[in-house]
Amino acid sequence: MTPLTVPSEDYLERIYELLGERGYARVTDIAERLQVKPASVTRMLQKLEGAGYLNRVAYRGFSLTEKGKTVGRKIKKRHQVLAAFLKKLGVPTRVIKHDIEGLEHHLSDQTLKKLELFITS
Repeated sequence: MTPLTVPSEDYLERIYELLGERGYARVTDIAERLQVKPASVTRMLQKLEGAGYLNRVAYRGFSLTEKGKTVGRKIKKRHQVLAAFLKKLGVPTRVIKHDIEGLEHHLSDQTLKKLELFITS
């Protein structure tokens, strides 16, 4: 399986969030969250659908396949662990939000486990 790109992970994370909050993820909602044009969202969603990460749902937008849900959960967890770690270090919230976007895509599973142990100890 080809590794996901950073933008692909961002899309899957936002779709995962939208589905959790609203129960649906439409092109306009995703575009708004990612601050990109709807045409860009449509192109990426076609790629992700072709790769088996999501399905088109009539009148509701898109839903994640099990494969997509797995990736979405994993990215969301990385985000949460990094946020808790940086907060524990005393990093200001506005800086945390900025730093996480760069770090979350490059964090190994091994490092994630170590950070989880650190923040829970």
